[in-house]
This record gives sequence, structure tokens and C-alpha cells, in this order.
Amino acid sequence: MTARIAFDRHVRKEVAHLLANLPLALLGFVYVVLMVAVGAGLSVTVVGLPLLAAGLVGARRLGRVERARARALLGIRVEEPSPLPHRPGGGFFAWLWTVLKDSVAWRTVLYGFVRLPWGVLTFVVTLVGLVALWPVLPYVARLLGNADRAMVRGLLSPSDGLERRIAELESDRGVVVDTAAADLRRIERDLHDGAQARLVALAMGLGLAKEKLLEDPEAAAAMVDEAHGEVKLALQELRDLARGIHPAILTDRGLDAALSSVASRCTVPVTVEVDLPERPTEAIEGIAYFTVSELLQNVSKHSRARAAAVDVWRADDRLLIQVSDDGRGGARLAGGTGMAGLAERLGAVDGLLVLESPAGGPTTVTAELPWRRRDAARPAARPPAGQGHAPARQGG
Repeated sequence: MTARIAFDRHVRKEVAHLLANLPLALLGFVYVVLMVAVGAGLSVTVVGLPLLAAGLVGARRLGRVERARARALLGIRVEEPSPLPHRPGGGFFAWLWTVLKDSVAWRTVLYGFVRLPWGVLTFVVTLVGLVALWPVLPYVARLLGNADRAMVRGLLSPSDGLERRIAELESDRGVVVDTAAADLRRIERDLHDGAQARLVALAMGLGLAKEKLLEDPEAAAAMVDEAHGEVKLALQELRDLARGIHPAILTDRGLDAALSSVASRCTVPVTVEVDLPERPTEAIEGIAYFTVSELLQNVSKHSRARAAAVDVWRADDRLLIQVSDDGRGGARLAGGTGMAGLAERLGAVDGLLVLESPAGGPTTVTAELPWRRRDAARPAARPPAGQGHAPARQGG
């Protein structure tokens, strides 16, 4: 009974991994020795370096097999390295240089060298334990298995956090491109369905008024008056569209005044507090503005709150934004309120969105953005005539 309890499923997997070390290590050692010997020996010829590169590509595949074996038998999760970068039109020599300087493949080669003596040791110790020292075999297997885990993590994992960071940046770039394309489509749709349609109707109305100017002056005057109203509506729509792209108040007066303007349009009373020693870069400032704008739209549409608050401050190298309300709560990142898209947009610039919204409220949304200092050497925009610079802090 004691032996059956000691040899549980995890111990049996570790023992199987240790016994398989020797044959697999022998195959890997023979492969890497032949690959390096042939490739290095023929490097003075035309075929030497291509053979070495082909061997390194094969070493990557050996590393993939070992990672899969470690996942299945040792229960560790080692991320797969990023594929070798492919540059269209780069040609054979670009590919050759990329493969020859691949650190993942060379670490797999090193893994193949050191695994042979280690495979012999683990095979002998495990076999002796199975035959004569089975009461202590679970402890020995765990010790040797932990050494194997460390070896796999150290030599077969991605180079470091850099590769994962590259993958994240590639994903974030896709989010940014998709977001920009969606914004362009929205602007085009708003122009086509809004201001453009009004301007077309205005042109037709003015044309009819011109025809009636001599025949029926009173009707023409009425049509001109109607066209004047259409001009006002078209101008208002253009102002709203421009505010959606980048509000002038944000450029002229900064984040405090711009957020106060957004808060004044919210259907819920909003208190705004902005405590920033200086203005961040235009890009970060714009993202912060549109983040608060979208969050306050959610407050207006879904929260049923009686009051809300916006706080913006800087902590070290992060710009922190917190929007809270005393509404009904229950908001979710995937709840259809645009929170998921907002989190993706923030993540694309190394930002973060944290949502706390228990049922019954209150709701608190905290957004983090990287702080990037505005270029002090860049000349500031001159204020309108008769006005001084806006104060650094304005009351919400």
C-alpha cells in the first residue's frame, strides 16, 4: 500500500521522463555533433554555412520536441519561441544570416551537448532506484525532475522577455491599425450621412431660391432662411465631428479644461480633479481625453448614477485616470459597453484598464497610461489675443 501511494501519477511521469532521457539525449547529441562538425568543417566551402543553417533549423525542431515532452511528463509550461522572422524579398543570404544568429537554435545545440552525460546519470540512478532503492525513488525522481525542469527553462525557453514583448507589440500594432481604420470609417460615415447630406440639400435649396428670386421673392426669402438654418446645423455637426477627432480645447488649454468640458455634457453631475505638474505628450493626452470621454458616456447611458467623479494624476512614470460613479454597477469588460475595445486601445500603448463594478455599485474604472514628457524645447502655442496662458490647474 505504501509503495502504491508513493508512486502516484506524477512520480510515474517523472520516472518515465528520466528513463527516456538517455535514448533521446543520445540521438540529440549525435545530431548536434554531426551538424556542427560537418557545418564547421565545410564552412570554407560554398555548402558549409547553408548546411549549418539547415542543421540549426533542425535543432529548433528538436527543441520543440523536448518542450512538448517536458509539458507532458514534467508538467511545466514553457512558451514556444517566436518563429524566425521572414522578410519578403530579403533573399537567401538574409535568411542565412537570420538562421546563423538565431540564439534559440544555438541554445538548443548546447542543450544537446550537455544532455548526454545528464541522460546517462539520470538513467542509471533511476534504474537503480527501481531495482534496489524504490522506497526513496519518489524523492530522487522529484529531485532529478526539478533539475530537468530548470534545464528546460534555462536552455529551451524563449531568449528572455524580449521575444514575448515582440509578440505583444506585434499584436498591439494590429490593434492600433484596426482602431485607426475603424476611426477613419466612422469619420467618413459621419461626413457622408451628416454634414455632406446637409450641404447637398443646402445647395439644392439655394439653387431653387435663386430660380424663384425674381418670380416669387417672398418664397425665395423663405427658402434662403431655411438654408441659413441648414448651414447652422451643418456647422454644428462639423464642430462635433472635429471634437471627436481632436478637440481644440485640449490643444489650447490642456487636459483639465478639456475634461471639464466633457463632464459638462454628461447627464450625471461630474466632479473633475486633475493634478498634473506638466502636460504629457499630445498622444498620451489625447488617449486620456478619449478614455474619460468614453467612460463618461457609459456613465450617462448605463449607470443610472446620481454623481460621478474623474481624477487624473501622475505617479512616477504612469498617468493614472480614475472614473467612479454611484450607479447600479454590474459593468463587465465584455458587457457590450465598449470596455473591451477601450482596454485593447490602452493595451496597445502599454496601458492598463482595471474595472471594479460589483452588482449594486459603486463602479470604479482605473486606467493607466505611460507618462511621456512633452518636449520642452517645442514652442508652446500662443494664446489668443487678450488672454494669458491657462492656469496649470483649474477647478473641476
